[in-house]
Parts: sequence; C-alpha cells; structure tokens
Amino acid sequence: MISRTIRLTSCKWLITLAIAMLSVSALWAGQWTALGPDGGDVRSLTFDPQNPDRIYLGTSTGTLFLSADGGHNWSRLAHLGGDDNVLDHIVIDPKNPKHIYVSAWSVVNQQAGDVYRSQDGGNNWEALAGVHGKSVRALAIAPYDSKVLVIGALDGVFRSKNGGNSWEQISPASQTELKNIESIAIDPKNPDVVYAGTWHLAWKTDDGGANWHRINKGMIDDSDVFSVIVDSTNPAVVYASACSGIYKSDSAGDLFRKMQGIPFSARRTRVLKQDPNNPGTVYAGTTEGLWKTADAGKTWKRVSNPEVVVNDVLVDPRNSNRVLLATDRSGILASDNGAQTFVASNHGYTHRYVSSILADKNDPNSIVVGVVNDREFGGVFSTRDGGQSWQQKSAGLGGRDVFALQQTSTGGLIAGTNKGIFLLDRTASQWRPINTIVTEKSAARVVKGKKGTKAAKVPAVVVRSVLDARVSDIEITSKRWLAATSSGLFTSSDQGKTWTGGPVLGKSDFVAVESNGELVVAATRTNVLCSSNNGATWQQAPLSSYITSIHGVTLTPEGEILVASREGAFRSSDSGATWEHIVNGLPDKNITSIAYDQSKKRLLATSNATGVIFESRDSGRSWHRGPDSGYPLRRISVVRGRFVGATPFDGLIVQPENEAASASAGLGGSSD
Repeated sequence: MISRTIRLTSCKWLITLAIAMLSVSALWAGQWTALGPDGGDVRSLTFDPQNPDRIYLGTSTGTLFLSADGGHNWSRLAHLGGDDNVLDHIVIDPKNPKHIYVSAWSVVNQQAGDVYRSQDGGNNWEALAGVHGKSVRALAIAPYDSKVLVIGALDGVFRSKNGGNSWEQISPASQTELKNIESIAIDPKNPDVVYAGTWHLAWKTDDGGANWHRINKGMIDDSDVFSVIVDSTNPAVVYASACSGIYKSDSAGDLFRKMQGIPFSARRTRVLKQDPNNPGTVYAGTTEGLWKTADAGKTWKRVSNPEVVVNDVLVDPRNSNRVLLATDRSGILASDNGAQTFVASNHGYTHRYVSSILADKNDPNSIVVGVVNDREFGGVFSTRDGGQSWQQKSAGLGGRDVFALQQTSTGGLIAGTNKGIFLLDRTASQWRPINTIVTEKSAARVVKGKKGTKAAKVPAVVVRSVLDARVSDIEITSKRWLAATSSGLFTSSDQGKTWTGGPVLGKSDFVAVESNGELVVAATRTNVLCSSNNGATWQQAPLSSYITSIHGVTLTPEGEILVASREGAFRSSDSGATWEHIVNGLPDKNITSIAYDQSKKRLLATSNATGVIFESRDSGRSWHRGPDSGYPLRRISVVRGRFVGATPFDGLIVQPENEAASASAGLGGSSD
C-alpha cells in the first residue's frame, strides 16, 4: 500500500518532468494501444457533479484516466508532471465542471509536488504558480463558493479565493504543530470553517485561518489523521479517521468519541466517504477492506474482501447502490447493490508493472506476461485474443512476483519469481514448484590396516535443499536450463526436476544469464562473468567499474555480448576481454533491455527514459531510431509483425497496425 512514505522503487528510475503546461495530444501522439492486463493501483476517484457518469481516476504515477460511462470503461486523459507524481485528490467545480483541480506529491522528492488545473474539461493542464513545488497531500473545494480552494501541504494550509489564480497561507508559519497536513475538509455551509488533519491529530479554524485550535478531545494521542468529513446536512457532525480508528463528533469537533465495531488490525482508514443521499451511511476504506455503517456509526460491517486495500470511495449521487472503490492492486471494484458484492470494473484501465513478455510458440494469438508488485492480484496473465481479454494464471504462485517467463519444448510455462522457480504444465491449471537443489558431498574415512592407516573412498552423499531465492532470468536450451538467482547461478539437465549450482567466482546475486553454444554469459548488478566451455570454468569480464545496475545481457549468433545497464549499453566481441560503450545511435544511459530478434536478424533496445525503439543490424556497432511508443519501456518483443512493449506502469502496449516503421518492415533510418 502507498502510504505517507511510498515505497515505489521503480519510479526512481525515471526522469522527473518539470512542466507548467501540458498538451494531452502531444503526450499520447504515438497512439500505441495499452493491451492490459487490466487493473493495478488506483489512488483517487471523483465524478462530474453535473454528469456523474463522467468519472476521473488518479494514479500514483502521474496519469489521469477518464470514464464516460459511470466507471465501466476507462481511457487515458492526461499525464501530470513526472512519473513519480501521486494524484491523491481530484476536485471539480460544481458550477463549472470544466474546471478540474488535481493535487500531486512526488515519491522521489517527498517535499515536492503541485496543484494542476484544467479549464477545458481536461484537455489542457497547468501547474498553478502560487503553490508550485509544494508537496500537496490534501485538497478541497467549498461547495457553495467554488472559487474557494484549500490545500494541505507539508508546510501548512493554503487557500485560494479566485479558483487557484493566487494563494495565501492561512496556517501560522510559526506554528510547528500545524504542518504535514494529510487531510482537509471545508464546512459545507461556511467556507471560513476549515478542518485540517495532520500527521499528529487535527486542527480547526472558524475564521478563515486567522485563528486555529487543536481538536483532540476524545481522541487517542496518536499520529496521522488520514481523513476528515463534515456531514453535508448537519455540519456539527464531523468524522475523522486516525491510526487508532474512526472518531465522530456531534459538536463540530469540540468533542470526539471513538467508533466501535472495526477491529484494531483494520484501524488504518485512508478515506471516509458519506453517502450523499443517506447521511447516516458512511463508508470507511481501510487497509483491510471496506467497512460500512448505515446508522451514523453505531454499528459497522465489513462489506468487501479483507485483502482489499481501499484508497478512495465514490457513491453515485443518483443511485446510492452504485459504489466504486479505488484500490491497491485490484484497480476499480464496483457494486450495484449498495456494497453487498463487488466486481472488477477495469476495462481500459491498465496500471501494471510488466516484467516479462512471452509469445506462445504454438499459438500466434496467445501472449503471456509476468507482473510484479500486485501480490495475489498479479503473477501471470494470458490472452488468447491479442489482448482483448485477459485471464489470470497465478494459481499456485502464492502471490509471488514474476520476473522471468519461458516456454518449454512441450508447451509448458516456467516462471522465475521472487521466491523460487515454478512450472505450469501445458494442460495444468496450477503452478507447481521445481526448486530442488542437489549437492553431492564426498567424504573419506580412515581405515586401519597392518601397514598403518589410509583414507578410503566412500560413496558421495547427496544433500537436497530448496531454492527459494529471487529468480531474475531463465535460459532454456535443448540440453539444459539455466537460472540467474540471488543465491547464485543454477543449471538443470533434467527439465527442472533438480538443480545444481550456487555462487560463481564469489558472486551470488545474478540478474541475467544467456548462452550460445559453449559460450555462457551471466551478470550480477555490477559484474559480467563469461564461460567459453559451457560453464566448466569462468572468467570475470572487466566491465567498467562505474557500472551500478545491469539490467540484462544478450548474445548474438556471432558471439557478440551486449549489456544493458543504467549507465548505457556495452559491447564485447572477444568473450568479455574488452568492452566498448555504445553511443553510436543509442542513449548513453538508462538502457533497460537489448534483445535479439531472430525473425529479422537484428538487435532491439529500449530505455526507461524514452519510448523510442532502437535497432541495430550490425551486431550492435551502430543503432537507428525506430518508432516512439510514447511510454517508458522495459523491454520489447515482436508478435505477429508488430512491436509489443512492457512498461513499468502501463502494462503491455502494442504498436498501431498502420505505423510506418512497423516491426515487420524493419526500422531503417539514420543513426543519431
């Protein structure tokens, strides 16, 4: 779950874009299609007050989505700032719904952020100058005076009285306790009354910020007031959620009492949301599912799977039975019966970290992908209709991340996970572990005879153990399988039934392995090892000492070795004895993958700093620019004559059929 301190390490790879004005059409000019798998993390939801079928969705990577049909189908609307922007709050002017405001804060630099405004329904956006650079964690608009906006930032509370054109700080700069604002609520009857929840209890002003006082009577003195809401019909009723649970006040915050009925383990309530038609009905989105009260907090009932982490709740103002949840990992969950049951509603919404792409050798319409960071909602997905629909194929994986996928000669699937290797037989419905490590240990015993003592050989002892390390790469050949793991390099000559291996030359944390005949190349994050005799002996290849993160290795049929790394691409023509840094047509850093395309006898490279696909037809000596997908890329494959890319945040993407520089035609062009 993304909380006050987000752990989203993949974001740290990407370049933060500093912008004041964005053009949506320019950002998505490539018009590559997101294939899926549908689902992933959702941070925020808001509906258009004048057209509730129009729903806006915020993500943790700067992308804003839109549904025009009440949350049944989704499409990308805009990308706000960098890929590290968390879009936690979206508010819409109830008098002019073309005016939309989105708050953002940065994962990479948690002291930074912005408020974005669109005045044309989301086609164009600007970062508001008055609060530019502030880490904005809360945002509210006054219902009866929509020119009044209030934000909560790490350095205090700020207000605009003119729709965001200018801002003033309304919390005392000298008040050190009134910082780190996590939640904001405005009295629906009086915009001068503002509630601010901080990382340590809550505050209130009755006079537009001239004076503030702490409201903590009845609250346990703990941290993080995640959400504050004021009853739309009776402003004296205030709800607040904190680390210690949910509180209710019938005296406009003067005195709170703790609500009973929600267990301690589910106390982290990120969002409270009142049913606009039934004030006594309140939803609490927690780290252990959605809870509901229909009697103003007297009793609570969990109405969702306890595994669901709820980040936001939307109740249709026309029909209280229609409830949407913004969740971690499982995307949008929708209910049409007042939260009695939920189903996924993610068509068109893809927010997945795709780690691997596998085109089925026997079925040209079938693609299998591995994803990470989604636990029980992730693992492996497959499509048999070119991405029109996806099926999760993760039974038996136990919520593991999948870093590598391969297909056996008999059509089975092999998955390298964050904890071991798994096999899905061609006709099976559940993965099974294939993690038996066999180690032979020989010993000698002392035998006494007439001529003294001597050592006698005894049969070797076979010791079995379990491979439970992270498996980053798998290589399959006709003679053996190889696995690059965090515990070393392992091989199997019996199709995964048993494995042998371990550290090589003192190195254990391997991220990649590839072989070509007798030549085997394996890499850790910072080192490349080569063997010219099928792994019998190894030599360390003297790659540059400043390499900090190797992403993959590739071998050409001619025996050229290519390395993709954070510091760029490197090439060796002499089994790793010498290396050259490739800058002829490739970016000099942030190369995420280099792959050999057998169908066109070429190399393809990707970068997480650009959506461009690069091609080389001379074993990596020179490179040419191909199509720009518009997405940062982790790797690229060719499926049925079209490029298919894996992205860090947007799932699988596919090249338009009519794009001039198609995968089947070759890229051509001139080098950079």
